[in-house]
Amino acid sequence: MIKEFAQGLWITFKHMLPGNSTTVQYPRVERLPTAERFRGLHRLVPAQDREKCVACYLCPTVCPAKCITVESGENEKGEKYPVVYKIDLLRCIFCGYCVEACPVEAIEMTGEYELANYSRDDFTYEKQRLLR
Repeated sequence: MIKEFAQGLWITFKHMLPGNSTTVQYPRVERLPTAERFRGLHRLVPAQDREKCVACYLCPTVCPAKCITVESGENEKGEKYPVVYKIDLLRCIFCGYCVEACPVEAIEMTGEYELANYSRDDFTYEKQRLLR
């Protein structure tokens, strides 16, 4: 019984030695890497002179949380583009269906996961903010 007690104490003291910490010093010293398939903040992919989106309405159609709003318009060449493109992150469940449904790969999900804000309005991402 004393042998097992001594082994338990040894394991505990071994973890208390410098360099054996299991705590990550986030965010000052290190950040944990995200997985390659992690679904974080959305981003609209820019094309040469405008965004790649053709306002086909597939992303708001497949969104189970109904957090995406798209309103389309046409430019002088007759090409459709989104006049309004908004994502409400307070409703979004980060499922990735909008990315899978997009026929022109105009929306993607980045690895950014630090989304805390002080105002509810800061969670509504409009087109210009999604293009950054």
